Amino acid sequence: MLQAADAGEPAAIDQVVALLYDDLHRLAHSRLRRSPDSTLLDTTSLVHEAYLQFQRKQSVGFASRHQFLAYAAKVMRGIVVDAIRARHADRRGGDAVMVTLNTAVGDGMPMGDDETLQVHEALEELASTDPRLARVVEMRYFGGLAEVEIAGYLGVTERTVQRDWQKARLLLSSMLRQA
Repeated sequence: MLQAADAGEPAAIDQVVALLYDDLHRLAHSRLRRSPDSTLLDTTSLVHEAYLQFQRKQSVGFASRHQFLAYAAKVMRGIVVDAIRARHADRRGGDAVMVTLNTAVGDGMPMGDDETLQVHEALEELASTDPRLARVVEMRYFGGLAEVEIAGYLGVTERTVQRDWQKARLLLSSMLRQA
């Protein structure tokens, strides 16, 4: 069914989204929990916006549930970032905010608009040097996926994901301090 959805068949996309709706809702909730005031989107709206983007995409290449959810996390991140950028198009620079990339600390704290944009820009820079590290951060920090899920998607061990997460946090922290 995922291959048919990847090929762009609307009925297959509908079925995949219906079957994984609870997982998509969990991803959206995790994303919005960090920045509740960032957008006018609620959890359901974010899932539906992501669904609309799934409909517009051509082939993405998800062969498993993990790959689809990782792609969904990336799409949701893009939707939130675009909404923040649109809302704050007239505000630029200044007022650097201290950013934490420790999900254990950050889980209970809402993430501000500026912090979301700074992390997004640093993540894009990281992706140009090490795409796998960027994917780990994207899936864990923005998507709220567990290390086991990330390992399954990337085809690596859970320990590799843990090492990648530590390395990515260090690199992103240094990038954010320079910004």
